[in-house]
Amino acid sequence: MITKRIIPCLDVRNGRVVKGVNFEGLSDVSSPVELAKYYSDCGADELVFYDITASAEGRAIFTDILCEAARSVFIPLTVGGGINTVDDFDRVLKCGADKVSVNSGAIRIPDLIYEAAKRYGDQCVVISADVKRVDGVFRVFAKGGRENTGMEAISWIKRCVDNGAGEVVLNSIDTDGVKGGFDLEMLEAVCNVVDVPVIASGGAGKISDFTDLFKALPKVDAGLAASIFHFGEVKISDLKAELKNNGIPVRI
Repeated sequence: MITKRIIPCLDVRNGRVVKGVNFEGLSDVSSPVELAKYYSDCGADELVFYDITASAEGRAIFTDILCEAARSVFIPLTVGGGINTVDDFDRVLKCGADKVSVNSGAIRIPDLIYEAAKRYGDQCVVISADVKRVDGVFRVFAKGGRENTGMEAISWIKRCVDNGAGEVVLNSIDTDGVKGGFDLEMLEAVCNVVDVPVIASGGAGKISDFTDLFKALPKVDAGLAASIFHFGEVKISDLKAELKNNGIPVRI
């Protein structure tokens, strides 16, 4: 049986890890390199790095921090933020990333996912979708959740997977940082239309939120969280022990 993955997320701005609520009100947390090493040592299955203002500021991703972090960890590393060309994929992968996450770039350039998957393989391409309910419809947001594209999210995600994305990170803006549990309705809608791994992001507040996630939606492959790990509210070792006690397969 395939084990469920636990993935801390490091949102980086100006060289520091930050965290907010509903993608707003960001506060400083820690050094991304130190935090990455800590999670690697504490049993995280993977890490996700987002340069959260790269797209909005129209600049390239932080390569110096990425290179240093990649040298410090021994688990898979997914990196996103400011990925607009196939050359950006190349640069990030050469810095030590295992997978590259794209959001705004794929919205602007529909062929980006197809071209990247053709060059580097589906397993390297992750579609990270920032999604929010607008008048009862799941809509895709760009530029770190700042801009409503008007696109319906579920069909957009399916199209990205059809074009070669090998994994989906679903970021629910509605539940981000609220700590009231994952957005099961939104996640189920995505799981019903794709056959690649789906990572749940946004809403984790306690250990039982992960248990509820994997029991309610067995198709979800991983749970991603930030603040509950950053601020020591949940230890990854405790989380995995509880998941195992509930019959959910994890790597201990």
